[in-house]
Parts: sequence; C-alpha cells; structure tokens
Amino acid sequence: MINLQKIRADFPILARDVHPGKPLVYLDSGATSQKPAAVIESMDSFYRTSNANIHRGIYVLAEEATALYEQARLKIANFIGAPFPREIIFTRNTTESINLVSHAWAKKFLNAGDLILLSEMEHHSNLVPWFMLAKEKGIRIEYIPLTSQGLLDLDKYQQLLQKEPKLVAFTHMSNVLGTINPVKPMVEMAHRAGAMVLVDAAQSVPHFPVNVNFLEADFLAFSAHKMCGPTGIGVLFGREAMLEKMDPFLGGGEMIKKVTYEGFIPNEIPYKFEAGTPAIAEAIGFGAAVDYLSQIGMDSIAEHEKEITRYTLECLSNLKWVQVLGPPIEFKGGVVSFVVEGIHPHDVAQVLDSEGIAIRAGHHCAMPLHQKLGITASSRASFYLYNTKEEVDKLVIGLNKVRQIFA
Repeated sequence: MINLQKIRADFPILARDVHPGKPLVYLDSGATSQKPAAVIESMDSFYRTSNANIHRGIYVLAEEATALYEQARLKIANFIGAPFPREIIFTRNTTESINLVSHAWAKKFLNAGDLILLSEMEHHSNLVPWFMLAKEKGIRIEYIPLTSQGLLDLDKYQQLLQKEPKLVAFTHMSNVLGTINPVKPMVEMAHRAGAMVLVDAAQSVPHFPVNVNFLEADFLAFSAHKMCGPTGIGVLFGREAMLEKMDPFLGGGEMIKKVTYEGFIPNEIPYKFEAGTPAIAEAIGFGAAVDYLSQIGMDSIAEHEKEITRYTLECLSNLKWVQVLGPPIEFKGGVVSFVVEGIHPHDVAQVLDSEGIAIRAGHHCAMPLHQKLGITASSRASFYLYNTKEEVDKLVIGLNKVRQIFA
C-alpha cells in the first residue's frame, strides 16, 4: 500500500484552502492531475540551468537540453514497455496524437468506402478526427455498442469485425463510465480481421500498468497532464514499421533531413513527426512524472484507486437519490460518474465547490455517450494516488447539502 501522508505532502496545491476554512478536495484528476514538487522542480531547474534549443546547437547548454529531452523519451518508452524509444513521438496531447494518426496514416492508407470501428463510449477526441476524415474521404464509421452494464458488447464487436474494418479505435478506459476495456483480446480479434488498432490510453496509462508490447496495439495515445506531468505535451506510441511508412504530419524545422528549392527529404522517426521547437521543459517534466510514478509503483497506485473507488460506490449506494453510471467495481477504474435526482450537475458542482470539493460537471467531452444513456450531463468524481477516504466522506456530506438546498 502507498504512503498517503507522504504522497500528499509531495503535492503543494493540496495544502491550500480554496475558500476560507475549506481545504481543497480535488476529485477531478480525470480532467487533469495535480503535479508533485519533483515535476515542478525539474522544469524550474531546466529553465534556470540548461535552457536552450535542442538537436541544433553544439554548445554545452544545447547538448544538456538535448540529453534531458531524449532521456525523457527513453523513460517514457520504458514506462509503457515500448521496444524502441524512436517509437515514442512527442505531441501536444492525446487529441493531437489521434489526429496525427488520422492525418499521417489514415489519409494515406484508407480509401472511400473503407470502414472504421469506434465504440459508443468514446471521448470526442476519438470521434471528431474520424468524422473529419469520413467527410473528406468517404470513410464509413460504425460503433461497438454498449451493454446495459456499460461494457462493450464483444459479441457485436465480433460481428462488426466480419465487415473487415481497416481500423479499430477505442478507449482503454472510459472517462465517463470508468469501464476498463479488455484491450488485449480486442486487439487480437481486430488483427485477425486484418484491422489496425489505435488505443486511447489517456485514462489508463496514468492509473495502472500498461505495456504496449503485451497489448500489441499499433498505436497508443496518452497525455502527461493526467499523470502528474505538465500540460501541453503528450505521446503517440506507434509501431516502428508503420511509422516509417507514414508521411509527416506537420512541415517545418526538425522534421526534415534535407530541403532544396525543389522539395525536402523527411527526417528519421520520431523526428519526422516533431516539427518545430518542441515542448522541451514539458518533456523533461514528463520524464520526472514517470520517475515519480515508477518510484511509487503503478500496481500500488492501481490498488489504492480501486479501494477508493470501491469505498465511493459503497457510500453512494446509501444515497437512494443518486444514480451511479457505469459497470460494477470489477470492471471499473477510478472514475465515478453519477446523476443526482432532480438536480442539474452544474448545481451539484457549484454547491460542492463551496465546500472546497472539485468535481467535473457536464458531458465530459462525451456528448454521444450521454445521449446514449438518455441524459444531458452528469457529475464526475475521479481519483488518483493522492485521494483519501476522508475526501470521499466530504463528498457524501456535500451531496447531502446539495439535496437539502434543492429539495
């Protein structure tokens, strides 16, 4: 088990009051996590001592900056079990990673009439890029449906695979339902059907062990800011052989090997996909975040979150006017979305905020899923390694206050 007291001391923001006498209870790590001092200090140290552009200068600062940047890439590759650091492409976030695949792979290899399979629980980031591609190239899109429990219907998935899709793209863990999907068997089924697979791992990589070599997905996308790292940087993991075949996503500095007045020759991977000056300090912070999580242990983090989630579900089950969305605990990660009977989620969030409790309210960038569930919005508490059962107790007290105010 993790040392909660020690971990919470690592996060400066957790010591503040957000209202007089109301300490912060941060239950929105599904949107973005808080940052430990080690990450903040790594970025501060870079700017104070080694700030320079990378891959270009031959002076000390530039060489130090380049080394720190590439060390971060290696750390992240090891963290997710990528065979080669060059399979790690730095992007701005998960959204850009998915768009990179859409532009650099799908536009090149898919044609009018080809089928893409998505799921009914996808974040907008894994819907809109494919809608844009479908409009441009005449691609077809179909969906793996949900069961009444909030799980993907694998029997229907098998039937859809008989239509020979070219790509299957789905989330590892739903940011609304908390559902953890069976990626390994789904990838195996897709590959047998001849499809490529992209996994949106924004909600999984931060919270439990993820090994791309084991999962065998062709592409996997995630973001630093959900895993104790800075905003503005994410990763696309891609199989080396496929990345080599893809065209560059953006054009400009760093992604070229040679430029003439007649054209250009692209750089080798991963630099072929990293045009312009990258987020150097953010990459270094990302590497520090990976170090921090690795030191604690992803299995320990997952165990802690499971315990907090189980406790939350037990507490909310006693509030008969609260409807919890998603599957049972055995299929669920550290996300608990719910609807308070007769009260809009925005009102719920506002009252909770007055008590210092930060949750998410709205459609959580998953409007189609909410439409599927027959609701316009929901409230969401999402947990991480620094959350406590005492904070869950405060959430329950806050919800009872919500009920009293709007009853």
